[in-house]
Amino acid sequence: MDTLFSFLYAVILYGFVLAVVLFLLVCIALKKLSRPYPNIVRSEKEKSFLDPVDNRRIKFPIDEVKSSLVLSVVVPAYNEESRLSVMLDECLEYLGKRKLENSAFTYEVIVVSDGSTDGTVQLAQTYSRQFTPEIVRVLELDPNRGKGGAVRLGVLSTRGSVVLFADADGATKFEDFEKLEQSLLELTKIEFVKSPEKVEQELAIVCGSRAHLEDEAIASRSIFRTILMHGFHFLVWLFAVRGIRDTQCGFKLLTRAAALQCFSNIHIERWAFDVELLYIAQRIKIPISEIAVRWTEVDGSKIVPVWSWLQMGRDLFLIWLRYFIGAWRLKTKED
Repeated sequence: MDTLFSFLYAVILYGFVLAVVLFLLVCIALKKLSRPYPNIVRSEKEKSFLDPVDNRRIKFPIDEVKSSLVLSVVVPAYNEESRLSVMLDECLEYLGKRKLENSAFTYEVIVVSDGSTDGTVQLAQTYSRQFTPEIVRVLELDPNRGKGGAVRLGVLSTRGSVVLFADADGATKFEDFEKLEQSLLELTKIEFVKSPEKVEQELAIVCGSRAHLEDEAIASRSIFRTILMHGFHFLVWLFAVRGIRDTQCGFKLLTRAAALQCFSNIHIERWAFDVELLYIAQRIKIPISEIAVRWTEVDGSKIVPVWSWLQMGRDLFLIWLRYFIGAWRLKTKED
């Protein structure tokens, strides 16, 4: 019996030592192979948008610190021909009403086609033609970057003092923007429509949230998918973001300063980019609030439930590890 225990002890000990050695090797490899700051690449075509009226290309105001509008809405879209029009109709109708109520409420909508192979670009261009490119612009990415990469390049092309990114499926009721707007006011103490030049310099993020719908979602999910969901939430809490129940809702409002600072630092270009965004924000102490929004599931999601969650779980661990060992670093305004 003593021999058996000694053998098991030796196996466990050597296994632990081996795991530590492998972990250290992974850390060394990540440190050597990772870029400390993201390499944000865009082609010449991606630096401009098409004016469908004059059929000429116009440069985006890339990385412009000062705003020239009140609100920018960024809509990432990958093969969204069948769903995009519903979202844009609702969005532009709402924004148009706000403009009629207050002429100071200037805005733009940037649709970011992430390497779409269907008619997404052509559909978005019809809105640009109808509303003029001063209001609707289409950023065409090629090749596909992933949702995070599309949102980042869209955000870095904006003109607004505040920036909202919203999913193309229209799952979130767009008029709930007012809830985010009110929360932003509570964080900054500034009305961004009245004082866009002041609010653009503040640091604040407001996250739309579906957490209040969780019980209803659990009731309609399989046990396996529910376990995966709770596992993902635990990993988010363990490795990255605490205090935010729903990091993945595609309806977030940021001041211009917060948007430029966070998205200039983001490395993740796929589904887990929201987590890195909020991780960075918490690291540099940007105030964050979370507000319940109305949300309805829309058919056609690009997320593959099990595989996408496993990928995001891996990304969560790597986000934490790379920042922990210094393989990834954060640029601040002073750098």
